[in-house]
Amino acid sequence: MERFTIVDAGQPVELAAEIAGEQVALDAASVHEALGWSLRPEGLCRGSVCVPVRDRAALVGEQGIDLAELARVLDRPLALDVAERAAALGTPVSERRAALEGLEAPDFSLPDLAGRRHTLSSFRGKKVLLIAYASW
Repeated sequence: MERFTIVDAGQPVELAAEIAGEQVALDAASVHEALGWSLRPEGLCRGSVCVPVRDRAALVGEQGIDLAELARVLDRPLALDVAERAAALGTPVSERRAALEGLEAPDFSLPDLAGRRHTLSSFRGKKVLLIAYASW
């Protein structure tokens, strides 16, 4: 077993994993300890919340829980870099959909040219023009 880092909700956690090519199989105990999910007869559960698992064989193999299938079952996008032994689980689709339907931008803060920090929530109720630029 190797150490593998997963960023979940902005926090990096390390898990034990078996890596074969582009496939990452996570140790079930590590998944429970680091991410809070465990496989039960009713599905993949965290606390009282359970997600049904239709294809258990795709999720769990001899080596452990397949990371890509885990992300699919949880309806979360996955960014995976096997060479770096790291992955990031994105925000669940249902949460992103609810945010879009609510038409409310997530709060963030950025510095202005003078270095003063401004938070989006401090402008609630006012019209705001955001200009974003990316060099890539």
